[in-house]
Amino acid sequence: MKKILLCLMLAGCSFQPVFSGGDTDVYVAPISGINGIELRNSLNAKFGGAHEESAENAKYNLTVNLRDPNTHYTALNRAGGATWQEVKLNASYVLKEGNKEIARGDESAAESYAIVGYLVAATASYNNAVMNTINVLSEKISMHVMAEIRKLEN
Repeated sequence: MKKILLCLMLAGCSFQPVFSGGDTDVYVAPISGINGIELRNSLNAKFGGAHEESAENAKYNLTVNLRDPNTHYTALNRAGGATWQEVKLNASYVLKEGNKEIARGDESAAESYAIVGYLVAATASYNNAVMNTINVLSEKISMHVMAEIRKLEN
């Protein structure tokens, strides 16, 4: 009964999920580096990827500057060796409608990962942490962009 009342209340208040509907008219400019390619792919997936190839037909243009990962040790064992490390990614973005800037911001995301003695496992652990961090960064940027677009369209 409570769920039905909640649905009725939300239906009456013009609530609309941010990512409802199909494609969003956002072109994401190429982002340099391997991590930039992954971030762009993730953002395109969130926006529907309608304008992956050309900015000319898109209503909004998103430019992202992704900085190189920053890592630092977060835990040491008794012998002084590192056991955990944190990787952090920082990005700044600008959203434009034509030549008019509508939004600008900075986002960061971080994740810790275990440092193990085997090179392959250590590399895989680091790569997984970077990918998870890229996904979080993509989520943060896309939510801010969608909120700005919804403000303009309503």
